Amino acid sequence: MSAAPAPPDAKSFQAALRASEAQMADLAAFRDLLVEWNEKMNLVGPSALAAFWPRHVYDSAQLLELEPDALTWADLGAGAGFPGIVLAILLKGKEGAQIHLVESMAKRCRFLSEVVTALDLPATVHNDRAESLKIYVDIVTARACAPTHRLLGYARPYLERGAKGMFLKGQDVLAELDEAAKSWRFQHSLRESLSDPAGRILIVEGPVRER
Repeated sequence: MSAAPAPPDAKSFQAALRASEAQMADLAAFRDLLVEWNEKMNLVGPSALAAFWPRHVYDSAQLLELEPDALTWADLGAGAGFPGIVLAILLKGKEGAQIHLVESMAKRCRFLSEVVTALDLPATVHNDRAESLKIYVDIVTARACAPTHRLLGYARPYLERGAKGMFLKGQDVLAELDEAAKSWRFQHSLRESLSDPAGRILIVEGPVRER
């Protein structure tokens, strides 16, 4: 299925994802906090704020379109909150929902904790390295975290505990997969991104083994 044009603004996003008024209010509040904190630390570039709805929120939200029944997620290298905070907002109020925001940089964890508290989200912030945590989740995900050969090392413990990997990748994903195949044996597939015709969602199922 070819990707449709990403919704250019909040109203279009709400229609495309059938988001509730409460979810839209939380997403708008998330953006306000991102703008506020971005003045104190470099969380995202100016272009990210300009493309908040079509590029970043929609890019994150599409994961739930593919896995609507998944309740527990680990976002590795959660950074500015994409996709983890967006997923937490969209799953807020759903019984059993829990998002683990895994981030090794303390200052980014302070931002994530502020958002989680302010919006009362079903999320836990972990100031730790991804591979150090023993968390069981339905899905392990990441966006702009690391090249695939390194990302698989971070995600490997989660995959071995039964998680499915869904990683948001850009146009260089095929080259990244070739590089990753030099170090790892793994089963994967690619899905076209709904938010970016050049982007792909890398899906990894089953264990990741060293070569």
